Amino acid sequence: MSRKYAVIGGGIIGLATAIKLLKSHPGAEVVVYEKDARPGQQQTTHNSGVLHCGLYYKPGSLKARLAVSGIREMVAFCQEHGIAHEICGKLVVATDEAEVVRLRALQERGVANGLSGLEWLDAGPMREIEPHVAGIAALRVPQEGIVDYAQVVVAMAAEIGRLGGTIRCNAKLKRACPEGGGWRLETAAGDFAADFLINCGGLHSDRVAGAAGEKSPVKIVPFRGEYYELRPDRQFLVRNLIYPVPDPTFPFLGVHFTRLIHGGIEAGPNAVLAWAREGYRKTDVNPFDLWDALSFPGLWKFLNKHRRMCWEEIERSWSKRLFCASLQRLVPDVRIDDLSAGGAGVRAQAMDPSGELVQDFSLIRRPNALHVVNAPSPGATASLAIGEEIVRLIDAN
Repeated sequence: MSRKYAVIGGGIIGLATAIKLLKSHPGAEVVVYEKDARPGQQQTTHNSGVLHCGLYYKPGSLKARLAVSGIREMVAFCQEHGIAHEICGKLVVATDEAEVVRLRALQERGVANGLSGLEWLDAGPMREIEPHVAGIAALRVPQEGIVDYAQVVVAMAAEIGRLGGTIRCNAKLKRACPEGGGWRLETAAGDFAADFLINCGGLHSDRVAGAAGEKSPVKIVPFRGEYYELRPDRQFLVRNLIYPVPDPTFPFLGVHFTRLIHGGIEAGPNAVLAWAREGYRKTDVNPFDLWDALSFPGLWKFLNKHRRMCWEEIERSWSKRLFCASLQRLVPDVRIDDLSAGGAGVRAQAMDPSGELVQDFSLIRRPNALHVVNAPSPGATASLAIGEEIVRLIDAN
């Protein structure tokens, strides 16, 4: 009798996990339960479409290991399925001497993570690659790229069908009840049975875990990232990807420039607390999500620790002038009227009760379940490698 696997969440990590299960367990019944009408409608398709190669992450961490292997797998998948992608490289730019010191440390981290071709550039060579960039030094990261994640979702869904799996949409999980060593899944599409549950719930992963009886202390706190787009006649200011040196006091990467795979330049994102887990507009408010966040002690500890940063993010969210000023640190020729409102995404960021952000990917293995508690960026790039890691953990016991 074939084993029944239930993958909760049809984002890119859930889809990748289903593919890995179907390939490694021929004959198994694999069903992806997705709450939306189509897979991949949240974080997967609300991002800048970057292929991250593993520069930033602590050596030895899951993020570092799975980003490095994951980008290779994702590029191979794109080549196999004819998905638009490009390994265009990026510059990480230091604008003062303090940032130069941190950029050197970042270069060492990249080397430790196994990245190849990293190149230190002084101002002259840096501007040969990006003529309008400011700064005194840069690190060129040739393995970084861009991709169409919406196309990846379509291809992954088709691959799941080809391998004999099923994607059941409009099937939001309400409760997962232990039954006979497995599970009875109560969903919006009816009740179903499974032997093993895999939680890839993304923005709702903590709630999926709770619905299955898991008592994790961490909470998903949603941070919205907002983008502007450069006017078509001003897109010559940016050729590929331009990033700042990360600020160690700031838990996100900072605003940057990204060339999109189908044309156009995005500028952003910022990082502002969202009033809804799927709140892609400033005016989006979900009372339940808002209360869930504000009643979590860890959030107040985070806000107290990062008061100045949080306030500046709110100001930048509402002020185009301040947003533009942040971008001008990298490309001084950008003007306010060069920017038009772009899209937005929401990060599913796990936070612990002390107010610290969970930095690494976090997977919890139980006898008949596995929960992906935290898989923010580079989760999309690393999705196939994460899926493989999930299967390895399942098979290890």
